[in-house]
Amino acid sequence: MLTYLIIIVVLALLFDFINGFHDTANAIATSISTRALSPRVAIAMAATLNFVGAMVSSKVAKTVGGSIANPAKIENGVEIVIATLLAAIIWNLLTWYLAIPSSSSHTLLGSLAGAVIAGAGIHAVNWNGFTQIIIILVLSPIIAFALGYLIMILIKYIVIWSGNTSRSKLNRIFRTLQILSAGLLSYSHGGNDAQKAMGIIVFGLVAAGVQTDLEVPLWVKIAAALAMGLGTSIGGWRIIKTVSGKIVKIEPINGFASDLTSALVIQFSTHIGKPLSTTHVISSAIIGTGSVMRFHEVQWGTVGRMLITWVITIPISIALAFSIYFVLFRLIF
Repeated sequence: MLTYLIIIVVLALLFDFINGFHDTANAIATSISTRALSPRVAIAMAATLNFVGAMVSSKVAKTVGGSIANPAKIENGVEIVIATLLAAIIWNLLTWYLAIPSSSSHTLLGSLAGAVIAGAGIHAVNWNGFTQIIIILVLSPIIAFALGYLIMILIKYIVIWSGNTSRSKLNRIFRTLQILSAGLLSYSHGGNDAQKAMGIIVFGLVAAGVQTDLEVPLWVKIAAALAMGLGTSIGGWRIIKTVSGKIVKIEPINGFASDLTSALVIQFSTHIGKPLSTTHVISSAIIGTGSVMRFHEVQWGTVGRMLITWVITIPISIALAFSIYFVLFRLIF
């Protein structure tokens, strides 16, 4: 059992590390694209604020650890967590290699459901809790798109009303504002995404009988926050190129609006303890603000490929985790 727990912690931190360079790239893509921040400064800032954000709350971790299945009552809970993390890591690496900004949240939660079905039966899944999480995952990008669209329109009216229509002057102003919005977004990202790894570790600890509740131990918080911060420092240039240049041209004004929109949506979801896809939120905010600026220049082909990936991630993750559990713990061990 101790060996399995060590494997869980290592895999969870590896997932968090991958999440750092896979998803955090989205948080700093716009500020790098508009040259508000140099890549080195942006990554250093994001890594630091991801760590800070990850240490602040544990509401999302408790949701991940207890909403899809009850780790205290489930059969084969430790093995289920191992299969979950292996499936999530495989899908994250595949989509990173293909430079597709998919969701680490979707793959982790889908993988957990698939592994639970394989290890304890379909009845062991808390479908009510799973459905509630899926609803948030589906609604959040729609809200981000709509809010980004409205914020961009509001900013345009403020700019017109103020009379500051000089492009060079506006770029200077909004590049400065982007430093603040990118920092807020990085902090918000750490507060939601790092907690998913914390939640899955706690799931394993409860399933193994090491602890009886879903409280996140301090060492888990620190380890997950460090793993995500380290992953962020690696970069994630493949995803940055897709988000910053292959959806719509980003200027400082809509870059700021996108970052602000994303941070607001993520902060609200974290406050109510719900995991969401920061990837989907950030990409949708960029599409929403970009639609106001240059609707006909939005690369809808890229958007379409992203949407397909978003739709297929959960069912693929369920099937992948189910298969990994079956092969590892039914056929091999």
